[in-house]
Amino acid sequence: MAHQIPPDGTLLPLMEEFYTIQGEGYHSGKAAYFIRLGGCDVGCHWCDVKESWDAELHPLTHADQIIENASIHPGKTVVITGGEPLIYNLDYLTEGLQARGIKTFIETSGAYPLSGTWDWICLSPKKFKGPREEVSRAAGELKVIVFNKSDFAWAEEHAQLVSADCKLFLQPEWSKAAIVTPLIIDYVKQNPKWEISLQTHKYLNIP
Repeated sequence: MAHQIPPDGTLLPLMEEFYTIQGEGYHSGKAAYFIRLGGCDVGCHWCDVKESWDAELHPLTHADQIIENASIHPGKTVVITGGEPLIYNLDYLTEGLQARGIKTFIETSGAYPLSGTWDWICLSPKKFKGPREEVSRAAGELKVIVFNKSDFAWAEEHAQLVSADCKLFLQPEWSKAAIVTPLIIDYVKQNPKWEISLQTHKYLNIP
């Protein structure tokens, strides 16, 4: 039987949740509670959580329970990711987290309308389904995954769509890191508005 997900966001397909150290981007190194929602139709061939794509595989979980689970940890930051979390209405979840004094961060491709109340929006746009204008404008961080040389020009295109104070990051795709990391280093040295993001959690061997 297919999931009947209510439009008010009180039930969400929860793939996993865990307390860890943020591994990449602007907030790398900080303690955070990750909430990974199932469901994505963006379809990146190099995605390292393809098991998140099918929402039907993940149990519908009440947002109140997710909020309760997040609130027991010392770190008062939540990162909502996926999958593609903006498929769902995230107003109820984020308002409940913030009412507990928890900061709300999101990692999104930006392909769906923006919902939720956010302390930080990390936009990681994908070629397969581009971001919506309102998400690009609201992003505090643009994190572009570099898989090959053509991604630099694509990154610059999206840098034109975000606000002037948005942080700009280039991140090597993990399976291609040995090849593209030297290219990113050279590019950032020539274009210092960009910074390098590394998946430090993979080096630390943590979730």
